[in-house]
Amino acid sequence: MSAQKPVPAVGTVCFRGDDVALIRRGTKPMAGSWSLPGGKIEFGERAGDAALRELKEETGLTARLVGLVDVVDGIFTSRTTGDVTRHFILFDYAAVWVSGTIMAGDDAAHAEWISPAHLAEIEIWDETRRIIEAARGLVLASQSAS
Repeated sequence: MSAQKPVPAVGTVCFRGDDVALIRRGTKPMAGSWSLPGGKIEFGERAGDAALRELKEETGLTARLVGLVDVVDGIFTSRTTGDVTRHFILFDYAAVWVSGTIMAGDDAAHAEWISPAHLAEIEIWDETRRIIEAARGLVLASQSAS
């Protein structure tokens, strides 16, 4: 095992009504896969600020954070050796769209608003699907509290 350390990163579950903003990754790991907009936290950057920055860079959207959904380990292994090649600690935030037209940017190959019906049909990491539904509950709870 290498002396590598886990990398802190963020994901943003941004809703516009019932639809969620998703991207198709343009770079490894997971190139071509559906994913939440997100990426590495920069040195000296607060996690929530990183979530909003990554959302803007990858989708062109601005949003209001609602809260932290969960912290997830993204551990990737080599298909040939089974060795761990990358380890991200993902701080996933729920957010509500404020402005912007969705478009792919930065390392996203594609970005679009995905309806709940379409979400049920696409291939996506089970953990991402769980985070989206947990974020939906957090957003609904925050709306009913206001």
